[in-house]
Amino acid sequence: MRLRTTVAAALGALALVVTVPTSASATVGLFAYSYTGLDGTPQIAELINPPSGECVTLPEVADPNSSNPANSPWNYTVSTATVFTGPDCDGDHFSLRPLGGHASERLKFRSVVFS
Repeated sequence: MRLRTTVAAALGALALVVTVPTSASATVGLFAYSYTGLDGTPQIAELINPPSGECVTLPEVADPNSSNPANSPWNYTVSTATVFTGPDCDGDHFSLRPLGGHASERLKFRSVVFS
């Protein structure tokens, strides 16, 4: 009985040591979107476990003078995603529900924040 308790305690301690800590301010999941690449072809990008409560300007479409906005967002995170027409979470906005909220290619955006 003592050996079983010792082994269980050792395994529990090992699990705590090898667990990779995640940021307390990150949402869990994936946010995907489309954008037009420099060569004019459609591209898909993803944010994996993005920060929560912080504005994320999408790097591929950050400059309104040199790129078209992103479109066709899919929110597979556990948080509500609010997309904005401008960089730095500026301009008009639209919210996507958690775990599958999406919009068509008509929705154009350059930044997103997760609640």
